[in-house]
Amino acid sequence: MEAAAAAPAPARGLGRHEYAVLALTFASYASFHASRKPPSIVKAVLSADWAPFSGARGPHRLGELDVAFLSSYALAMFAAGHLADRADLRRLLGAAMLASGAACAALGAAYFLDVHALAFFAAAQVASGVVQSAGWPCVVAIVGNWFGHSSKRGAIMGVWNSHTSVGNIAGSVLAAAVLEFGWGWSFLVPAVVIAALGAVVLVFLVAHPSEAGLEVEVMEVEMNGDGGEEVGLLGEDKKDVNEDDEFELEMGSQLPRAIGFVEAWRLPGVAPYAFCLFFSKLVAYTFLYWLPFYIRNNAVAGQFLSHKASGILSIVFDIGGVLGGISAGFLSDAIGARAITSVLFLFLSIPALIVYRTYGSISMQHNIGLMFLSGYFVNGPYSLITTAVATDLGTQDAIKGNSRALATVSAIIDGTGSVGAALGPLLTGYISTRGWNSVFFMLIVSISLAILFLIRLAKDEIVTKLSTRN
Repeated sequence: MEAAAAAPAPARGLGRHEYAVLALTFASYASFHASRKPPSIVKAVLSADWAPFSGARGPHRLGELDVAFLSSYALAMFAAGHLADRADLRRLLGAAMLASGAACAALGAAYFLDVHALAFFAAAQVASGVVQSAGWPCVVAIVGNWFGHSSKRGAIMGVWNSHTSVGNIAGSVLAAAVLEFGWGWSFLVPAVVIAALGAVVLVFLVAHPSEAGLEVEVMEVEMNGDGGEEVGLLGEDKKDVNEDDEFELEMGSQLPRAIGFVEAWRLPGVAPYAFCLFFSKLVAYTFLYWLPFYIRNNAVAGQFLSHKASGILSIVFDIGGVLGGISAGFLSDAIGARAITSVLFLFLSIPALIVYRTYGSISMQHNIGLMFLSGYFVNGPYSLITTAVATDLGTQDAIKGNSRALATVSAIIDGTGSVGAALGPLLTGYISTRGWNSVFFMLIVSISLAILFLIRLAKDEIVTKLSTRN
């Protein structure tokens, strides 16, 4: 009884620490995305007058440069998740940020050193992809350590996951702002930012409540069949829980074993969401890497925008993505259905892209409004799946709430999505030479395939909800 009476004290401490963890992990992953944005901002400049990206084969080589980063990122992601479940998350995340800053700076140095070798750019992108792959499993595992017990994780993570779009926006603004001084600066400035934040992470980040001497009530999360979850405390009052399955997060307690890679793939829902993200992230990253180039080469109201204006205008897509991710998180919490929410957003993104391609060139107002709408629906499910869904699946009853599965499950889902992210920009580099209508057709086909992978899960959610009402 005395232990029970002392429970409120940790809860008060947790609130203060949770805010700090959210803010620092938000800034950390935003800086990762900011450092990925410069290649899209400088594409038009490189294709105009920088060998080996100028000339008829320029778009192809730019696409190959994108795939060098994204394919190495995707492949390394699976190993990074396995490593993150076993390593010191603070040190791994901080080291990844410092290394990412160095890789980004190397690309910028090519401008000042007058480097024109394709192999150098490809090697720098591969290195960047490998070191950046550790970022996502780390931040998701850290946030899961602090918020894995929350029944409002969809809303919390919907807001938190806006770091992706915020990072894209910050990276676009920073890279475009200094582009006039030479494209090398567009890489160096974000490189300094992520390296500086990496140092902050190494000094201040608290990756687990136990590191702050805090205890948390561990929540038992059971998937209830409709995509939501039923939450209950695991404690002394719960008689049907074996002591070996209880997981108290306290100083000196022994962590459960990390889940295996194959075992994680077999968890219910992991494969459908992973393959859905493959196609959903293909679309999102095609816009991430090619939207400024698209805007630069497609007149708006009969006028072509400058390199700088195109880069800055592209942030409208990410602003829409911020609100889309937050809306998807709140909606999925409200209706208790992740798959239905994802399918709804994916379905509505198809007409949004068609209308943007058809009418976006009429005026600047049309372009901004329709680009915002496209970002809203395209990034909504992408944001939801990589955060709330990954956390749901990584803490489901099938693994007894073992939070050490979070990084592995998140890496599987995001790693599979990243393979699609690598494929999209590569295909765009080749397909765009045939016309942008062909690119948008590819994007719509990809969204349709993403929907197909979630149809059965969405149907199960609908059936379960109808049966509970009856």
